[in-house]
Amino acid sequence: MKSVWNGAIGFGLVNIPVKVYLATHDAEPPLHSLCKNGHRIVYKRWCPVENREVSWQEIKKGFQLSADKFVVLEKEDLEKIKIPSTKRIEIKEFVDTSQLDPIYVERSYYVAPDKGGSHAYFLLLSAMGLLNKLAVGTLTMSEREHIVALRPYQNSLLMHTLHYADEVVPVEDISELKNQEKPEKKELELAQLLIQKMSKEAIGIEQFKDTYVEALRELIKAKAAGKEYEIKAEKEVKAAKSLIDSLTESLKQ
Repeated sequence: MKSVWNGAIGFGLVNIPVKVYLATHDAEPPLHSLCKNGHRIVYKRWCPVENREVSWQEIKKGFQLSADKFVVLEKEDLEKIKIPSTKRIEIKEFVDTSQLDPIYVERSYYVAPDKGGSHAYFLLLSAMGLLNKLAVGTLTMSEREHIVALRPYQNSLLMHTLHYADEVVPVEDISELKNQEKPEKKELELAQLLIQKMSKEAIGIEQFKDTYVEALRELIKAKAAGKEYEIKAEKEVKAAKSLIDSLTESLKQ
C-alpha cells in the first residue's frame, strides 16, 4: 500500500519519522457517462460568452463577486499565498479523547512509523493510550494547512483531518430546530424502553452492508453476462395510527 504523505510527528523536542496512509476508500464501482451507443462522453471547456472551446493554458481561477463580475487570480497571485510544506505534523496540545466532536472530522488516515521512528512512535502511542488522550496539531498537505487529531486506534495512531470552526454550520441556522416540541410523558417512557431494548455494548459495524453497492455490483455482473437482473420485492410496512401505537408495536416485535 502506497503512503500519501511522508514526514514526521513533532512532539516537543521529539521528532518521529512517519508515513501516512488512507484509512478509508469508496467501495462503490465508478460509473462513467456514455452516449446512447455506449461511447464514453468527453467534456469540453467551453466559454459561452466567446462561444469557443478553451485550452488548459488559458484557464484561470476566479472568485465571483456578482452575476457577471469575477476577481481573476493569476497563478503568480496564488503562489504568493502558497503554504510551504514543513513535512511535519506539529502537535500543539493534548486533550481527552471525549473532547473530539465527530462533526469536525473530515477524513481519516493511518499513521505508521517510518525508518528510525518505531521506538518513539510506540512510546507516544502507549503514553496517549494510558492517559486516554488525543493530540491536536497542524499539518500541511496538498498545499493546504489542516487541523489534525491523532488518537490511539487498534495498536496504531489514527489521524483525522478536521474542519475549521467556520466550516461547520451552526445548528442555530436550522430554522426547524428553533421551536422544540415537548414530548408527552407516555411517549417518553415508551421511547426510553425501546431504546434500552435495542441497546448493545458496542457498535457492530461489520453487520451493516451497503445494499445499494451490492445490488449495483450484481446488476453490472448480470448485464456483463447478458442476463436480466431480478429485483427483490420489499416488505410492506404498515403505518401506525399514532406515535404511541408505533412505539408500542415496536416493543412487541
